[in-house]
Amino acid sequence: ATAGPRSFSAAEVRARCAQGACLVSCHGRLYDLSGFVRLHPGGEQLLRRRAGTDVSAALDGPPHRHSANARRWLEQYYVGEIEPGDEQAFSAENPASVAQLCAWYWDGLWVPQHHNHCLLPQDLVDWQKPLLWQVGYLGEKYDEWVHQPVDRPIRLFHSDFLEFLSKTAWYVVFMVWTPVVLYLSWVSYTSLAQGNTRLFSSFTTEYSIPVHKYYFPLIFLLGMILWSLLEYLIHRFVFHMKPPASSYYLITLHFLLHGQHHKSPFDSSRLVFPPVPASLVIGFFYGVLRLLLPQVLGLSVFVGGLCGYVIYDMMHYYLHYGSPRKGTYLYGLKAYHVKHHFEHQKSGFGISTRFWDYPFRTLIPEETFKKED
Repeated sequence: ATAGPRSFSAAEVRARCAQGACLVSCHGRLYDLSGFVRLHPGGEQLLRRRAGTDVSAALDGPPHRHSANARRWLEQYYVGEIEPGDEQAFSAENPASVAQLCAWYWDGLWVPQHHNHCLLPQDLVDWQKPLLWQVGYLGEKYDEWVHQPVDRPIRLFHSDFLEFLSKTAWYVVFMVWTPVVLYLSWVSYTSLAQGNTRLFSSFTTEYSIPVHKYYFPLIFLLGMILWSLLEYLIHRFVFHMKPPASSYYLITLHFLLHGQHHKSPFDSSRLVFPPVPASLVIGFFYGVLRLLLPQVLGLSVFVGGLCGYVIYDMMHYYLHYGSPRKGTYLYGLKAYHVKHHFEHQKSGFGISTRFWDYPFRTLIPEETFKKED
């Protein structure tokens, strides 16, 4: 027979909190958020206050509202029940207890470090086998399933080699593409310095416009802006397409491109684009620019876009695992992106910037970030 949930006394909860754990109770159920709170920006503030400042300063307002996904997500950290009679006594004993403070800072900015396989609910797939070949059979259940996040690693392929190519540490993207950006920037600038590049020269020689080397920063910036638009369009119309329930292959493709990230948003090895498949996509866009613009001009726009891509991938990783200070731009962007994952999957498509969500009317409503009265 399966053993029932473990019971914890108030003394046990206090002892574990004193050792650095973050335990949250809700209706007698106990959750261990220790790994989560240490990466949470509010959690870092809480830990600093515990180190020697007034803990009552942490209580700066009521709890934030949470989506159904966030409440389901909490169940992954369930560890047991508080012994009958002890929960009320524990809460009344110390209103500014660590357990309560953790609950006050549980505002949806999820950045957990671990998972517990034993506590996950029944799922529609076999997590012990590669998922890529299973999700296509979910049919009409796929869209709802893929937007119910879990905190556990994903395996896509049977082949160890393909699995290796599908996973990447964040710093690999920086190490691979930054030298390419620097080299191509130097090539572009020195080529423009020769004074042979002219705009519209393929149509007319009399009215063609010379492109001087001093224009390179502006062309580079144009490439970055074009990338940010492309990032938005790909994220919205490709990554968030709803595949037909009857199409096994389109569901599989969607999961490979982006569904895996929404199902397991904190799988750290799948937060950035692996260099091998990325090189194919990057090569395609370079070819398009070569067809549309003179060689050096197209290269200059391309290298700006490539730099924008590197910033985007680094930013994306940081929005999941970084701990920006409350009130900063990055803190707001992090909250915005997590809202996209847990509650507003059909809006909030900007990652490195929210700019394009304004003209395309896909901005996440501001009221969803406000605290309840």
